[in-house]
Amino acid sequence: MYDIRWIRENRAAFDRGLARRGLAPLSDDLLALDDRRRAAIQALEAAQARRNAASKEIGEAKKRKDEAAAKALMDEVAGLKTAIPDLEKEERAASAALDAALAQVPNTPLDDVPDGADERDNVEHHRFGAPPALGFAPRQHFELGEGLEQMDFEAAARLSGARFVVLKSKLARLERALAQFMLDLHTGEHGYTEVSPPLLVRDHAMFGTAQLPKFLDDQFAALDNEALRQIVEASGATTATATDPQGGVASRLWLVPTAEVPLTNLVREQIVEEAELPLRMTAGTYCFRAEAGAAGRDTRGMIRQHQFYKVELVSITTPEQSRDEHERMLSCAEEVLRRLGLHYRVVTLSTGDMGFASQKTYDIEVWLPGQGMFREISSCSVCGDFQARRMGARYRTAENRAVRHVHTLNGSGVAVGRALIAVMENYQQADGSIVVPEVLRPYMGGLTVIEAGA
Repeated sequence: MYDIRWIRENRAAFDRGLARRGLAPLSDDLLALDDRRRAAIQALEAAQARRNAASKEIGEAKKRKDEAAAKALMDEVAGLKTAIPDLEKEERAASAALDAALAQVPNTPLDDVPDGADERDNVEHHRFGAPPALGFAPRQHFELGEGLEQMDFEAAARLSGARFVVLKSKLARLERALAQFMLDLHTGEHGYTEVSPPLLVRDHAMFGTAQLPKFLDDQFAALDNEALRQIVEASGATTATATDPQGGVASRLWLVPTAEVPLTNLVREQIVEEAELPLRMTAGTYCFRAEAGAAGRDTRGMIRQHQFYKVELVSITTPEQSRDEHERMLSCAEEVLRRLGLHYRVVTLSTGDMGFASQKTYDIEVWLPGQGMFREISSCSVCGDFQARRMGARYRTAENRAVRHVHTLNGSGVAVGRALIAVMENYQQADGSIVVPEVLRPYMGGLTVIEAGA
């Protein structure tokens, strides 16, 4: 979220950054809203100051026994007392209008981000490894999983609908093994602190990391009992049919779309000491996404699901540390795929493909033989102070004790479900069995091959 004072002082740079994202200039509109807010504040402060001054003048007039002047002043104070609530209302409305407009503005890209309209303009950074020489026509993960009778989409659909899966037996254990391996790597070798956060968060947490308000349709809302009771009483519905009106129920909760939300918000409204930075945190959690814009895409298999498991990396840094931390985070995520022996490439997202809160994003795309293409398995983004301003996250400098906003970074380290897909497709054998990568065997009780009926 942008500071309106910075926009006022850097109008050309701000509009130029938006233009690189394909957006029209916004500085004039935002500054007009700020002018309205400033005028409202000035009018309110002037009225309050005059009310206070006139109140004192009443006493002075009475001391002089000037009843006419005292009455005129009392009438003026009464009028001001009547007008001030309206002025306060105007100030709140003007401030809210500016805040709402600023909340819809995306972060602007760093200078080294490639310009482009969409993913076709992303720039490849480097590759690791090569596609496996399987010697037979590779199958996709869902064909392998169903052939092993350990991946059941029909049962999941009966339970929950489309875009869910039930994993069984050794594939369920392989998913767990992948998550444990990643967490052990990031905590044991990369210096991240493991966190087990809540999976339900309130509106302000989702706002802080910029999932709300712009991406409301991509989220899953949950209601506590009191909020549900309010809806039921207002609508006459039953608890089985009541739905969230998306109108701002005060106690609304959200299923996390990524552990980025609770992890980053751990510094919300905090001032940390510079000596504590960078903070590095990791969490393995289920994530929930409505996939509102994914109609017709990846309808088969586990590529795009409403519920999936992911190991997340989050760093909180000073402004001076954030660019180097971004490169470090990327290398930590890459190391997962290197140890699994998976072929991948790293791309820098273009301005038209990067996320709302990001200044710069690297995507790691893993090779899937069954699809014959690279698919995203991790995104590592540096957000500057964009999220920190939304959540009031700051630090105190060691040198002069000044208070500044932190920088935030987040990345998948990596998506566990997609890592499972990659392992299955890259380590498949002609008979449909799956070789367990060596690094995962200690987590699998020494198992080397996953076979049907096992």
